[in-house]
Amino acid sequence: MEINPRTRAAGTDVVRTAERNGMHQAVDHLVAQGHRAIAHIDGGAMPAAEERRRGYRAAMRHHGLAEHIQVHPGDYTEESGARVARDLLARPELPTAVIAGNDRCAHGLLGTLLRAGVSVPDDVSVVGYDDSQLARLSFIDLTSVRQDAAEAAEVAVRAAAERLDEGRTADRDIVLDPTLVVRGSTGPPRTRSTPDSDLLR
Repeated sequence: MEINPRTRAAGTDVVRTAERNGMHQAVDHLVAQGHRAIAHIDGGAMPAAEERRRGYRAAMRHHGLAEHIQVHPGDYTEESGARVARDLLARPELPTAVIAGNDRCAHGLLGTLLRAGVSVPDDVSVVGYDDSQLARLSFIDLTSVRQDAAEAAEVAVRAAAERLDEGRTADRDIVLDPTLVVRGSTGPPRTRSTPDSDLLR
């Protein structure tokens, strides 16, 4: 039995999360809030990163936002989130939302943006992935895609029992749906104020 494996071994069952669905939920939420310039910090060669990256791209195209696709190389560490934040801060304009590869990456992004005086979520909304304990801390309050570890373990035990008690030999690929948990790190993008000169026209 393998849970969210990088590769599948013959003669084993696999329990995995529908990563593309999770990323689609994140993009859907941000688009519903009014965001268009939505960036993604990917997880590089880390587990599930490729599927999350593909899910982000597919969701952006689904919403007609292909020209706004931004994939920034990263990994599942706070430093990668901080590094991408520094890169974004050096640009003329920030994206209005960023979906990080996981919660630790999102934490690094958040900290660096806040230290630079960027308001979250007023200036930039941030979404993590995994809904870890880190996301649930009150001072982080991170919107995140939740993978139910308890459900995955329960399904894995049932699958193992089928092999041992019922003699099942066929491999099973069990896909669980994630859920987006919305917290305080996402909101509508800030509306640009109208210059006084425009008001006088």
